[in-house]
Amino acid sequence: MSAEPKRVVIWGTGFVGKMVIPEVLRHPAFDLVGVGVSNPDKVGMDVGGLCGIDPIGMAATDDREALIGLRPDALVHFGPTAAHANDNIRDIGAFLRAGIDVCSTAMTPWVWPTMTQNPPAWVDPITVACAAGGSSCFTTGIDPGFANDLLPMTLMGLCGEIRQVRALEILDYINYEGDYEDEMGIGRPPEFVPLLEHTDILVMSWGATVPMMAHAVGIELDEITSTWEKWATDKPIQTAKGLINPGEVAAIRFTINGIYKGEPRICLEHVNRVGNDAAPDWPRGNQNDVYRVVIEGSPSITQETAFRFSDGSGRDAAAAGCLATGLRALNAVPAVNGLPPGWVTALDLPLIPGIGTIR
Repeated sequence: MSAEPKRVVIWGTGFVGKMVIPEVLRHPAFDLVGVGVSNPDKVGMDVGGLCGIDPIGMAATDDREALIGLRPDALVHFGPTAAHANDNIRDIGAFLRAGIDVCSTAMTPWVWPTMTQNPPAWVDPITVACAAGGSSCFTTGIDPGFANDLLPMTLMGLCGEIRQVRALEILDYINYEGDYEDEMGIGRPPEFVPLLEHTDILVMSWGATVPMMAHAVGIELDEITSTWEKWATDKPIQTAKGLINPGEVAAIRFTINGIYKGEPRICLEHVNRVGNDAAPDWPRGNQNDVYRVVIEGSPSITQETAFRFSDGSGRDAAAAGCLATGLRALNAVPAVNGLPPGWVTALDLPLIPGIGTIR
């Protein structure tokens, strides 16, 4: 490598950020110059300690202006979900206005900013900030985004005709410690209606790749619909978050369907279980915990992608997928730096093989 390492600030030491930071520290293509946090209890703590590694002599801070003053090449943002949109817009917007590009996982609706479900109050401030700073903003999503856009769109380019493309997440959440009770209804009674069961909220939260793929192949969808199913357990299930009792929901299955000419043509499907024995009749992968793309067309194509750790750490597939999501945002920095100011989507990026990953 002849180019100078990209100087990056990372915002967030949650589940994703604390896995990505150790990767950055040993990566020849990146130089970590600062770490921002939102939790006041983390301010002043050594970043290494927050990430479960040896101290690195760098303290976490919530001082945005101090981090901006470091003049990094990019902010790599692993902040909270769109449930905290105002915080994300404030933090990301400050860097963009200062002329600093942002690569993020946080605001999944920004995967396709022109999606009609995006509130203008979520989009317009970032558009203005990019114009003011001459900067660019890329969001890869947290589901993970590339499994629902980059992988299917790459395979779609191998077809002459496509009757349907379906991208599936098939994951066991038994070790997952994030929020899923109110959002997905897992661990709640079947009659409980979670936030994501509402079509508009579901599409806004996780469906941005559907209109993106439609745009990519030159069609305009008639509408976007959804389905939602629940499976209740008849026995107690111990999880990383506690006990799911008999009669409570231990698996959910939903689809987001892009309708074209009256038929579902571009579909996302999630099958999320707590324990591999849950919902035995629902789709499974050839392995546990996979992302699957199924294209019915000429030719038809099936691809399964499995994320795993082979370092003896014992971390599970869900954690490996989260790390891959975070590293997609990091590895995109050199490409985003080279693009014109404004919104950046997966359709704007070149192939990103990961400079410096083989060393």
